Amino acid sequence: MKKLKKILSNSFLWLVMLFFYLPIFYVILFSFNESKSLTKFSGFSLQWYQKMFESRSVREAIYYTLIIAVLATIISTIVGTLTAIGLSKSNKVLKAVVLQINDIPMMNPDIVTAIGFMLLFSSLGVQKGFATILLAHVSFCIPYVILTVMPRLRQLDDNLAEAALDLGATPFQALTKVIIPQLRGSILSGALIAFTMSFDDFVISFFTSGPKVSNIAIYVYSAIKRINPTINALSTIIVVIVTITLTIVNVVPLIKEKKKRGISDEKVSA
Repeated sequence: MKKLKKILSNSFLWLVMLFFYLPIFYVILFSFNESKSLTKFSGFSLQWYQKMFESRSVREAIYYTLIIAVLATIISTIVGTLTAIGLSKSNKVLKAVVLQINDIPMMNPDIVTAIGFMLLFSSLGVQKGFATILLAHVSFCIPYVILTVMPRLRQLDDNLAEAALDLGATPFQALTKVIIPQLRGSILSGALIAFTMSFDDFVISFFTSGPKVSNIAIYVYSAIKRINPTINALSTIIVVIVTITLTIVNVVPLIKEKKKRGISDEKVSA
């Protein structure tokens, strides 16, 4: 009976893995297809990668996606981290109110947020374009940074900043040399989440972008109505970049930890 349960659980796990990852492998495979067919693999070719890089619209979509994601990540990480630090020193009522408001963009459906931004920009007479899409991305990335940094702040000793000030540090030095180094891991996690959310967003981008600004999500949506194998090539490159980034982010800390353990073991043995 136990063996049967184990077999069933393993089978279910493999089915779930296939459900999630088989479409990705399918896209990667047909990005190298010689023909436009999305059902029959006729031969190996790199022509769709070549056409992708030759396409001006693809290059512009990649450029706007990266520049908006990077700027949104930097701005939201700085604002979100400083807001979280400020909230940690605020009274309970103010902290509770701000945190409840902070949860609204995350719980709110994207379509509602997108329509809200569209109506706001339209009512103010602001022409939609790079600035509007960047502001929208910053606004929905900040709550994720705050949510990521706050748990780490709760674990810190409240007297750290006061001790730094008593030892002669300025408030800025206490912030940058005492508090922020303790939050480095959570800040990095918040930045990665913000970058991912901005890079992957479609709905809010679609409603706040102008005719001259198009990110990868909008480009794929506009091109998916017709057979366009360059989308497979673009998707494959994104998957490879994301996989490499996740590998580096997860492997580098493990290597550092092993080195620290090796050094500590050598000291103990000595």
